[in-house]
Amino acid sequence: MPAELPLFVQALREISLAGRTLSAKERHDLHNIGADAAERGVPLRELIEGHLAEIWRSWATLPGVDAATNTAALKRTGEAVFRAAEDAVGELAKGYEETQRWTVRRDESLRREFIDDLLTGRDLGQLAERAERYGLQLAGTNVVAAACSSQPFLDSGAATTSVQAAMSLRFSSRHVLVTAREGLLVCVVPHDLTGAPEEFARQVGEIVGRNSAWRVGLGQPQSGPGGAVRSFEQARNALDLAERLDLDQRFVKAADLLVYQVLLRDSAALGELVTAVLEPLRGARGGAERLLDTLEAYFACGRITTATSKALGIGVRTVTYRLNRVRELTGYRADDPAQAFTLQVAVLGARLLGWQRPAP
Repeated sequence: MPAELPLFVQALREISLAGRTLSAKERHDLHNIGADAAERGVPLRELIEGHLAEIWRSWATLPGVDAATNTAALKRTGEAVFRAAEDAVGELAKGYEETQRWTVRRDESLRREFIDDLLTGRDLGQLAERAERYGLQLAGTNVVAAACSSQPFLDSGAATTSVQAAMSLRFSSRHVLVTAREGLLVCVVPHDLTGAPEEFARQVGEIVGRNSAWRVGLGQPQSGPGGAVRSFEQARNALDLAERLDLDQRFVKAADLLVYQVLLRDSAALGELVTAVLEPLRGARGGAERLLDTLEAYFACGRITTATSKALGIGVRTVTYRLNRVRELTGYRADDPAQAFTLQVAVLGARLLGWQRPAP
């Protein structure tokens, strides 16, 4: 018999004689019994069944039942005992549920603290030990993906919860950590968990909607307790670069954008190049934007004018005219390999630095 049941049986014995309800102390004790059971992981059903079974076993030996001389007296005893049983179940469930809610809030708080430390690099000394609680092996190599959308992701939002559930179902919650941070939806996974970043991007698309504005950036695999921080920064930088360059891809990898990172490392020199090469385009009729768009499409199409005209939806003669205007204004020929390289870097730099251009 569990330790708390003798106290409950003693209360029933007194109630069967006096016909009273549960006292304040007895209610408090039952409330605490429910709370303790929740902390120990005892199922609520098992807890309640144990107490109800004890009522059944004790019924025939209760003093009030034994002392009843007629049906009316037995009925009064039964009413008092079963009213007490109902109240007891209520107190047990209340204590159990309150503790469970507190435990959930505590676990959520601990999880948020862990994620903050994981993605900012705080308390690295104890981070690996805490990570085991969430199934992450920080001594190994992990990779971080970050998703942005037109609407910021919230830690307790429906989108965050849905993506976490879908990823946990697909890969096991012991290997995947999904959270919202700074408006982004972040996913941390082992680098060798094949297909996880791509599945994360697919789930984001399903939740946000294929027709909505969203993108996922993927950092490079990084090892050690501080690896998640580095990979997260790379994922955020990939999103930023994709936005600056107005890339069409929904899924961008930091490893594929390293050349742009190299350009940005000396942004002052890049700015000087952009100004020196492209500033004359401001004097074109309608401004620089159309000429820049044409140059960008021309380089993306392998410097083929027919492909550029199709990409822009304009005639080949218009493309040729615009490229000639670029040569006249800047002195650089887009069809000359050496000069084209300077033009292409300048156009990329304009996008990366947000070079201000008047509207066409």
